[in-house]
Amino acid sequence: MLSSVLGSDRAIAVNIEIMRAFVRMRELLSSNKELARRFAQLEARIDKKLAEHDEAITAILSAIRELMQPSPPKRGGIGFTADIDPKR
Repeated sequence: MLSSVLGSDRAIAVNIEIMRAFVRMRELLSSNKELARRFAQLEARIDKKLAEHDEAITAILSAIRELMQPSPPKRGGIGFTADIDPKR
């Protein structure tokens, strides 16, 4: 406030620099808000992709578990079967 009351060239220059500093601070704060907004959007996109990937991974693990379970042994047929080699 004193720099705006004084009429010297130096006081005017200081007052101008103070105003520029406030303008830069306002720009910095607004750019940080924009950055925060964009970061939130990116985070939301990543969360959505992770959810989709989690579902896919769960399906893959389920399929692997099914393949790991032993299947019941195949039973042979009763009587004549076509699998017997006639040359034996």
